[in-house]
Amino acid sequence: MMEPILGNADPIDKPQTSQPSIEQPGAHQSGVGVVDKTVAILAAVEHEPVTLAELTAATGINRATAHRLARALEYHGLLRRVDGGKFGLGYRLWLLGQAVPGVADLAGRIQPYLDQLRDRTGESAQFYVRDGDERVCLAVAESAHGLRTIVPVGARLTLERGSAGAVFRREYSQPQQSDSASLQSTHDPGWIESVAEREPGVASVSAPVMNASGELVAVLSVSGPIERTTSHPGSRYGHDVSNIAAEMAAVMA
Repeated sequence: MMEPILGNADPIDKPQTSQPSIEQPGAHQSGVGVVDKTVAILAAVEHEPVTLAELTAATGINRATAHRLARALEYHGLLRRVDGGKFGLGYRLWLLGQAVPGVADLAGRIQPYLDQLRDRTGESAQFYVRDGDERVCLAVAESAHGLRTIVPVGARLTLERGSAGAVFRREYSQPQQSDSASLQSTHDPGWIESVAEREPGVASVSAPVMNASGELVAVLSVSGPIERTTSHPGSRYGHDVSNIAAEMAAVMA
């Protein structure tokens, strides 16, 4: 189930005015200091992840305050850690963006592939991205069966169990043996399956979604009750999952 992203941020320092920044009179300010600082931090990471030092330099916010605000934004999913600890935009912003008409372009491009996988297999399809030690479900296409796998959009799941987690743990750019879910041959078939690993009675098959540079950017999965998928779901769905995942590379540029 989706975990609530709620909590209390740390206390905020008083504004520092020793250098030009968003805190200076004349800058674009709403008059609500905490909000102005928060927006400045998000703007600073809009184009690429930045270090804490780069964040303070870009915003003019003192280091202690910038760190507390960034950590609070990370807690709420608005920022995430990437590239060895840099701050980057979080996936919750992407999820919020889907509610804005005309903004959810990527979601619109992804959905047909999920629908296609669902229609081919008859089971529920999911699209995951990695966020630290978790995977986040960004899009789904639910099976029409009454008994089906349900993973809500926004759900945060462990990387330690399930075929999708195994794909994220396995570096496809540098192949190595998967440690939990099973690979079906010594020659990488392009997918990983798991059976009753994350949830009893549920099986899944997942494949990597790469970008144009060959980097793993997401995982495409299909999952359902073992009574339909059987205890060897890869033999039934692996081909479809891996083929559709490969086709998705065109929209991940």
